[in-house]
Amino acid sequence: MTIKKKVTLRRQACAMVIRRRLRAILFPLALFTVSCAVASYFVWHAINGERGMKAKEDYLAQMEVLNAERIALTKENMALERRIAMMRRESVDRELLEEEARVVLGRVHRNDVVIFEGKGNW
Repeated sequence: MTIKKKVTLRRQACAMVIRRRLRAILFPLALFTVSCAVASYFVWHAINGERGMKAKEDYLAQMEVLNAERIALTKENMALERRIAMMRRESVDRELLEEEARVVLGRVHRNDVVIFEGKGNW
């Protein structure tokens, strides 16, 4: 063999070794990068997604607001039912009847104090 052939064979062998080393480094690095990207995608959606942890907190806050509104409406309903029960024929409350009559007729009792609110022509 000549010297040129030996040098050429050596260069080819070095090139093959470098390619093998490069593959040995780049393939696991690429696999690791893709794996990290997929994992981070799922983690981000588990926290910020439509059904994630932040959405659960928003739903809980909305439930608290709706429950408070429900309780207020229940109290108002009970108060109205109480007033309706007082207007039934069996037990008419004189004060309630008189108050309703004054409101409907636009009259006041002579002992009542009338306070005008706002600007008006009187």
